[in-house]
Amino acid sequence: MGDKIDRSEQDWRRLLTPEQYHVCREKGTERAFTGAYWNTKTRGLYHCAGCGEPLFGSQEKYDSGSGWPSFWQPLVEHAVETETDRSLGMERIEVHCRRCGSHLGHLFPDGPMPTGKRYCINSLSLQFQPRDSAEAGPDDSGQPSSD
Repeated sequence: MGDKIDRSEQDWRRLLTPEQYHVCREKGTERAFTGAYWNTKTRGLYHCAGCGEPLFGSQEKYDSGSGWPSFWQPLVEHAVETETDRSLGMERIEVHCRRCGSHLGHLFPDGPMPTGKRYCINSLSLQFQPRDSAEAGPDDSGQPSSD
């Protein structure tokens, strides 16, 4: 994992599209079923749109029916951080990139085993890097392994 990144708002606006800026820096949310990755089944890695840090893998992605990319765990435990979000008159757990602080989405306790977690992430906060088929492992189900 890389060192923490501190950029000016001007730099963020230059780096991100206006839509990405709204989600990543202003804690916005894209509409369900509209993001680029909600239904992606391709193998690969999902990186932070703000800093390129690898956050989630396709093998931890599953179809939650929510309309957003959903993962049952991050690629590595310390890739993301969480904090309490009390906006919109409710209490939720916000997920953000550990490295650059970009807002990613929210964490819910209704995911599949083995974690029971659903990381509900905005496509706009991610950059997907498809995996070379030569690197692919035996399980591409996108579901938790039964091991």
